[in-house]
Amino acid sequence: MRREHHLPVSRTARYFTIGEPGEALRELWIVCHGYGQLAGRFVRHFEPIAGPERLIVAPEALSRFYVEQPGKTHADTHVGATWMTREDRLSDIEDNIEYLDALYAHIRATLPPVPLACTVLGFSQGVATLSRWLERTDVRVDRAIFWGGTIPADVDLAAAPALRAARLIAVAGTADEHATPELLTAQTARLTAHGLSCERVSFNGSHRIDRDTLTRVAAEGAPVR
Repeated sequence: MRREHHLPVSRTARYFTIGEPGEALRELWIVCHGYGQLAGRFVRHFEPIAGPERLIVAPEALSRFYVEQPGKTHADTHVGATWMTREDRLSDIEDNIEYLDALYAHIRATLPPVPLACTVLGFSQGVATLSRWLERTDVRVDRAIFWGGTIPADVDLAAAPALRAARLIAVAGTADEHATPELLTAQTARLTAHGLSCERVSFNGSHRIDRDTLTRVAAEGAPVR
């Protein structure tokens, strides 16, 4: 008889940073990329908001794959990464939560023991990963930015301390097919029903990180609480 089993194993995770810990540091950002992206490329979107006061950390999803393109071999195609698929999804969710908790602890241990405002940002599939982490983590987050995606229905909004404590912001382009006005309106209603509020920010464009909008959101800052 065929039986499914699970065995926890050690993995080596990769992450990228922009910024250096120094006396001017005031903000820590953790940014989660979308499906088929790599952290090293994704983090480049945040170069315009880099500065001595802000450290940006971009973890990379643990499952990499070749992004198939017709007529090209693997040697000629890009590599992307995914946080999870529908296959054995619950195990992947658990692994991602442990991964982000470990990453935060690792990064914070390298920084000066002073209060820092913590902003987390998820793009596209990264929104789902970030939401599930905020549902379970004990990390104190000041601001959560959901960009080009919506919080999954399986996230228990009533029992998500980190998410409930954060200032929530939903960002999407006017032509974003993954975060349409209808989906965002439904998300707002769901959050409101659980006593949560979420600001909405839009820009003219599609499913992408918009430089001007990111700069504007970053400039608002996240006060240390």
